[in-house]
Amino acid sequence: MSVLAIAFVFFAADQPVLNYVPKHDELKYTFGGVAPTHHIKPGTRIVTWTEDCYDGAVTKPDQLPTKVIPPGHDNPQTGPFFIDGAGAGDTIAIHINKLEPARDHGISSFFPGFGALNGTDRTAVLGADLPEKVWFYDVDRAKGIARTKSLDGKLSWEVPLAPFLGCLGVSPGQEVRSTIVPDFFGGNMDCPEVRAGNTIYLGVNVPGALLSFGDGHYAMGDGEIIGTAIEGAMNVDLTVDLIKGRTTRWPRIENSESMMTVGAGRPLEDAARIAFKEMVRWIIDTTGLAEMDAYEFVSQNAKTPIVEMVDPEYTVMVKIDKKRLPMKAP
Repeated sequence: MSVLAIAFVFFAADQPVLNYVPKHDELKYTFGGVAPTHHIKPGTRIVTWTEDCYDGAVTKPDQLPTKVIPPGHDNPQTGPFFIDGAGAGDTIAIHINKLEPARDHGISSFFPGFGALNGTDRTAVLGADLPEKVWFYDVDRAKGIARTKSLDGKLSWEVPLAPFLGCLGVSPGQEVRSTIVPDFFGGNMDCPEVRAGNTIYLGVNVPGALLSFGDGHYAMGDGEIIGTAIEGAMNVDLTVDLIKGRTTRWPRIENSESMMTVGAGRPLEDAARIAFKEMVRWIIDTTGLAEMDAYEFVSQNAKTPIVEMVDPEYTVMVKIDKKRLPMKAP
């Protein structure tokens, strides 16, 4: 059963609303292991703000992130929020109402030892390490683009704005996880479908779920191969609902046209297997197909972008168009 029936085209007059602008010392740097900033009722609309992945420390192009970001301060999170009544085995549904760049510039960078095309201690190469570099993008809201120049200043390019939250997650349970990591609890999924107009479902592992989010992305290509998107602080408007008694093993995403599952892991094929398995399960639950029929249906209809292949766990998304769901046989 979808919860999109309670979607957010309009807001009820009596809907609880939390307006919250976090102070810097209220930001969090883990999923789990931290106290909530607020208790909220299911159905609450949260209107807030998130800092960029650099913890706001990079303010000009000649600053190297590794020199100015305090250790352990990557991907600061707004929250966590304790959802009243949420318990292990339930699901929270996060309806993203609106996302907007909070600054007139975005930042992308290459971190040494990070990214998809560099050597690591397990991928031996003879070439020298790639150098740390930073690109500042000017945000043109009127045209809906971000614009930057090549490092030598001779060429420029534009990228269409497509804001989303790189991080959205709950407490994983009896452990604490870095905000760099995606997993079953959500986390640093870097998934472009965590955007306005979509609903994200996350399974609850601890009382209150402890939802947090951050790592605003103004745009990103599939794979995030350099290790960063066009990163920036974000104005966030979302609504959190609670579905009692529904178990969600891995993140699911839905809108009126599509259903999507997210898997994370290494190697890349393990992330894909998780996402495909969860989609087969969702199709079974939605349509009543037997397992082998659902397996066949997903095999012939899925679209499967590589979301990112740079984090400690890679992320893959499986997407099915709802118009292709099975109909009653003639």
